[in-house]
Amino acid sequence: MFNNTTILPAIRDLKDIDKAIKMDSEYIVLLNTHVGQLKSLVKMIKSENKKVLLHADLVQGLKNDEFAAQFLAQDIRPDGLISTRRNVLMTAKKANLITIQRLFILDSLALQSSYQMLKTIQPDCVEILPGVIPHIIKEIYEETKIPIIAGGLIRSHEEVQSALDAGAIAITTSNRDLWKK
Repeated sequence: MFNNTTILPAIRDLKDIDKAIKMDSEYIVLLNTHVGQLKSLVKMIKSENKKVLLHADLVQGLKNDEFAAQFLAQDIRPDGLISTRRNVLMTAKKANLITIQRLFILDSLALQSSYQMLKTIQPDCVEILPGVIPHIIKEIYEETKIPIIAGGLIRSHEEVQSALDAGAIAITTSNRDLWKK
């Protein structure tokens, strides 16, 4: 899905965009953005032949609902949307965007409800947080056959490798030390 790219730079701080653009990754994940900045950020990133995965739930100034997703798909035009919300992802699917369901696996109940959500939404990919639980990465992939991205609390190259060995196809991280040149 990500052309053998295993590290997806996640931009939490706009000062990191220049470094992320120089990385080998074809994709850049935008976190914590403001609605007023989106159009120019996406345009700048795409002008560098990168694809943008936008975390719709973290856009300040937008409610994370289907109307916001329509606005993002039609006016901002990222290549994909990341969300915890069913209605956002279903709207993104209709717009032919890459859909990434973000799941917070806190306990067994959260895991079971996540399976139900994944069956309903059928996203292109699922992002599991925290990404430092390899046996859960493996279990979710075996249960759903949906490609897995691991994110959250990954702090070392060993943890990156552990998530990949468990079956994740990529890692999202805002830790610049883990981005590859």
